Amino acid sequence: MAQTKIDISIVVPLFNERDNVVELVSEIDRVLNGGDLNFELIAVDDGSTDGTFDLLEQLRADYQYLTVIGLRRNFGQTAAMAAGFDHAQGEIIVPLDGDLQNDPADVPALVAKIREGYDVVSGWRKDRKDCLITRKIPSWVANALIARITGVKLHDYGCSLKAYNREVVSHTRLYGEMHRFIPALASWSGARVTEMVVNHRPRQRGVTKYGLSRTTKVMLDLLTVKFLGTFSTKPLHVFGTIGLLTLFTSFVTGGVVLYMKFIHSSHLAMNRNPLLVLTPVLMMTSVQFFLMGLLAEMLARTYHESQNKPTYIIRRLLKKTNKNDMNDTEKGSSV
Repeated sequence: MAQTKIDISIVVPLFNERDNVVELVSEIDRVLNGGDLNFELIAVDDGSTDGTFDLLEQLRADYQYLTVIGLRRNFGQTAAMAAGFDHAQGEIIVPLDGDLQNDPADVPALVAKIREGYDVVSGWRKDRKDCLITRKIPSWVANALIARITGVKLHDYGCSLKAYNREVVSHTRLYGEMHRFIPALASWSGARVTEMVVNHRPRQRGVTKYGLSRTTKVMLDLLTVKFLGTFSTKPLHVFGTIGLLTLFTSFVTGGVVLYMKFIHSSHLAMNRNPLLVLTPVLMMTSVQFFLMGLLAEMLARTYHESQNKPTYIIRRLLKKTNKNDMNDTEKGSSV
């Protein structure tokens, strides 16, 4: 008997959310069950210590579409989300938080937007119900910086409620806090990305797992994403540019020292002159940058060639068949 095709996979990472689990599953059931779309709910327990996994296991008796994944320890939201993505079978994947602040009622609208032809639909918590100082202001700053650096203009990268075409996430490996950068990574790969306003609700039960310390992690991951997105196949370009600038600066400082010695005839040119020390230091630093660039080039080539991973992405392939007809094939691959 053929397996029923699953249209939507709802992925929910959970960490110590026992007080919210029952209502969360009930809301998702009320919104999606009995509709035109076949769906599955994948709950990923990220090493909870409050009995969240045990409660999810009990709920499986009443909700047959519920899949429960229990991680051995707390790996973090991104890892839990990646586990859900790896086990998702739906053509459209929709992650959301397990604290009931994301509204499951927004899921059908996100799915409808995907079916308009978009590959990624990002939720925008326009009226966000969080603390101004510790959550909203850092989020505004981070979102503006991410949008500026990545070139993908979204208002709310941190909103977990998004919808993805399966192809977008099937070849994406997530580390750190990378899940928030999927829209940028997808856009760089040629995906169509948009956003829509979603409902955001205040937390009623439990405590938030996020604080100001997470902003630092996001900023560091942003540097990684920018480097991988722009220079993953040409790292010597960035290291070499820095090396050339450093070498040029050493020539300038060295020229100043020579000018002071032979033109200005200053006795300070060779006596306790910091520029005299700085010149060879800058020269050695520039050589180190060139060597780092060459090493990075070797690593990049090893990475791509060992995985037989192409450095391009095909949107459509048109070729002749044996019957001299044109075969229109949709094909995707990741960088």
